Order: sequence, then C-alpha cells, then structure tokens
Amino acid sequence: MESPPARRILLGRVHGAFGVRGELKLESFTEPANAILRYQPWILRDAQGHERELAGARGRLTTKGIVATFPEVADRDAAEALRGSEVWVARSALPPPQPGEYYWVDLEGLRVVNREGADFGRVSHLFSTGANDVLVAEGERERMIPFLQPDYIVSIDFDQGVVTVDWDPEF
Repeated sequence: MESPPARRILLGRVHGAFGVRGELKLESFTEPANAILRYQPWILRDAQGHERELAGARGRLTTKGIVATFPEVADRDAAEALRGSEVWVARSALPPPQPGEYYWVDLEGLRVVNREGADFGRVSHLFSTGANDVLVAEGERERMIPFLQPDYIVSIDFDQGVVTVDWDPEF
C-alpha cells in the first residue's frame, strides 16, 4: 500500500531573470521574505506541472525582493526558462508553529461549521487579498469567509478537526 503524498507548502514563485549571469527574481511568501532560503530542498513546479528537486539555492534580499542563484542556472536564458515556476517545500521542512499559531496548510481539510451548527463543508484553501486573508470553505457550495479572528473565525479546534465561524449560511 502506498503512503499518502507528503503535504507541501507553496513558499514562492520565480518571476524571471535578473541581469545576464543567471540570477533570478524570486517572490517569497515567507515572513521575513529571505526566510525562504532556509527551507531547502525545494520542489520547483513549472507551468506544465513538471517537478524537480532543487537544493543549494542562494540569494539576497533587495528592495525589489529576493535575487537568487540556483545551481546549474548559469545564464539569462536558463533563468528566464524558470519564469513562473513555483517553489514548494514539504510541510515537514518547516519548524513547528508556536503555541496558538499554525500554517494555513494545517487548516486545509478541517470541517467548517457556524455557531448554529450549519455545515459549510471543509477548508479548501486560504488566500490573501492584501486587505485581509480569506478562508474558502467547499461544501454544497463555495463560501469565502474573511479570516478575521474573533469577528468571523470564532475558533479552530485541531483535536476535533473543526473551524467554527460566525457566518450566515445564506451568505
């Protein structure tokens, strides 16, 4: 019997070449931005879904984001070929969260119910709008709930596998 695939977290994205020596512009979703370099090896996934493992990436923080060098990327053409690639890591590569903290990926799959017990399905994913984060619950239909605690996200119970929300089931 095969073991389930390891959970992964999207940490960043390659935006293209930087200069002519094979450096890349790298968008980081970590805080601080250069923390992305700590969590290697990476799984690079291109737009067609092809994946490869990458270890040994180095980089520096600039005013425009991370400028990185990848092993075996020696010129602008090779760097530009990686444009749009996503940088993923195994969930196990990240340090355990502090008490009361969690990674978004840890919420995925939890049941979502409101205070009255209405079942909204399961957490599909979360995303940031810039103004606030949003929890997406997939059930009989999709619901997007602002991830504002305690206004709309009342509680998260990992032991029970439930996120309780203050949200009208008709909305």
